[in-house]
Amino acid sequence: MTAVVTNIDRTRMLDLIEDGAQVVDVLPEGEYTAQHIPGAINIPLKRLDVEATAVLRRDKPVVVY
Repeated sequence: MTAVVTNIDRTRMLDLIEDGAQVVDVLPEGEYTAQHIPGAINIPLKRLDVEATAVLRRDKPVVVY
């Protein structure tokens, strides 16, 4: 499967989350701990690689912010 990167607006993001999309927060751990979207998982941008993303389901959309 090929990844498709698309910029979306807030409304589309909320729709995707409501429909079960996975949410990945790429902020450093301290910033993630301070505040993040409920249910988001933290994979800091510096660690965003194949191994780190192995925890994501391939059958669900992924929202990265």
